Amino acid sequence: MCITQGRAYRLAAEAGTTHHPRMKEFTVQPQPDDPRLTRTLSGIDQERRPIETKVVVERPLTLFLNGREIVTMMTIGDHPDYLAVGYLLNQNMLGANDRIIAIDYDDELETVVVRTDCETDFEDKLRKKTLTSGCAQGTVFGDLMEKFDEVCLDPAAVLRTSWLYALSRKINTAPSLYLAAGAIHGCVLCEEDRPLLYMEDVGRHNAIDKIAGYMHLNQVSPVGKIFYTTGRLTSEMVIKTVQMRIPILISRSGFTAWGVDLARQAGLTLIGRAKGRRFIALAGTDRIVFDADLRNAEDEPRRFARRSSRAEEETV
Repeated sequence: MCITQGRAYRLAAEAGTTHHPRMKEFTVQPQPDDPRLTRTLSGIDQERRPIETKVVVERPLTLFLNGREIVTMMTIGDHPDYLAVGYLLNQNMLGANDRIIAIDYDDELETVVVRTDCETDFEDKLRKKTLTSGCAQGTVFGDLMEKFDEVCLDPAAVLRTSWLYALSRKINTAPSLYLAAGAIHGCVLCEEDRPLLYMEDVGRHNAIDKIAGYMHLNQVSPVGKIFYTTGRLTSEMVIKTVQMRIPILISRSGFTAWGVDLARQAGLTLIGRAKGRRFIALAGTDRIVFDADLRNAEDEPRRFARRSSRAEEETV
């Protein structure tokens, strides 16, 4: 896969000028049959029987901004343009007024270069970098919290429980690298009961950055959107969701205390352990509309339980 400079300039030229109609379900979705994303390896099981299993391929991707090296991320390698732009946005290294003029990706050199029409000043941010609880190379900069209080999430947004149940069913039965090979996280941008963008990666921060990059380059508004993740509801996930101005965050997994505290501070609706008919809401509960009859709601079929390689219980 290679993003040519021609495509990069076309993406940048279209941003801010193209009207996008109502998005279709799974406009972007995982491609578990892509041979670049998994390898089949041989081994033995607990009874010494020979087995073959798919494993996810991860590779380094070094990100440059205007010729300056920013970070090397471990990623599955799909959508490097969205990942690069989303990372820079979520680290406040790109602002809403910064105009991207090119995104150059070199598959052989494993590099992606984001170019803007003016130099950006990010040295101070790099000095403030701190390690977060995100897996792989998740980072957050010291000035994120300074801007956290400035974000106002849509108070009119709602989440109907009928949408929640429909989203869980559609997302967890869709073909994915997780169901094929495990060891990966998924994030999904949704609207009402429709999954729109489904991204996966070895780190949940990568998956959310890909969605942020897609939204920026394609001018997708956060109004009326819902964010779904398979990973933990940590401080990092809450901060990035709030930065993207999405008012509702849902996960199959559990919470961290700081994640809940930040969600309450920002007015974010935070729902975890959403499996089948069950869920727990710990913040922003006033947005939830209980319109589904639990007598008609279904528990999650065991065959669709998200287990690593279909064999182990999920660990996140």
